[in-house]
Amino acid sequence: MSVTPPTAPSFVLVRPQMGENIGAAARAMLNFGLEHMRIVAPRDGWPNPAAVAMASGAGRVLDAARVSPDLPDALADCSFVFATTARDRDLTKPVYTPEAAMELAAQKIAAGQRVAVLFGPERAGLENDDISRANAIVSVPVNPEFASLNLAQCVLLMGYEWMRQQGNFTPVVQEMAGTDWAQHSEIEHLAKHYEERMEDAGFFYPEHKAASMKTNLRNMWSRLPLTRADVQMLHGTLRQMVRWKERG
Repeated sequence: MSVTPPTAPSFVLVRPQMGENIGAAARAMLNFGLEHMRIVAPRDGWPNPAAVAMASGAGRVLDAARVSPDLPDALADCSFVFATTARDRDLTKPVYTPEAAMELAAQKIAAGQRVAVLFGPERAGLENDDISRANAIVSVPVNPEFASLNLAQCVLLMGYEWMRQQGNFTPVVQEMAGTDWAQHSEIEHLAKHYEERMEDAGFFYPEHKAASMKTNLRNMWSRLPLTRADVQMLHGTLRQMVRWKERG
């Protein structure tokens, strides 16, 4: 019987204490396309109505969650395990940032391995006995004076870093709002319009500085990332100011 190779890491909640946090973790997982939740010895038993209520649309993550009585059972089929912790531990292990950990997880999963990420209980996090079963530690760079993360926050952060490994995401997208970038000829016309009106208003003074002032003004227009809508508005603004001055 063939086993379907994993396509994402399993997120393992170790002895979670509140159903609400389990539900919030499920919601955070599904936000980033993760559906393999494992729950180890939940304090309030399973299933948990509070978890279902908090999941808010991510119920399928809870429905498919695998519940284990202890951590060795939950990790039995895993070949590489990360343990998330904010505290220093007296254990010799490599420590990864979330980004580096999920990059390694993606590599191992692509090679057909099953990867798990451990998250500790809300009160004190993972114990050394839990971490001793992991291959590596994930430590989030946070404020050392307030390093504790809520369970769902930690799940969300790891999920985000996992999704970043799944594709090329453009860091900045410019929304054009129904317009296009202005062409050079349109900006040239705008610059000439302003130069003429400012000449009429006596702006370019004293005369021996006029040439450099005009050059600086044109340089300013060329630096601005103007759209066609921007150019039209600036033309209209100047026309209205001239009309108002003439009426006065």
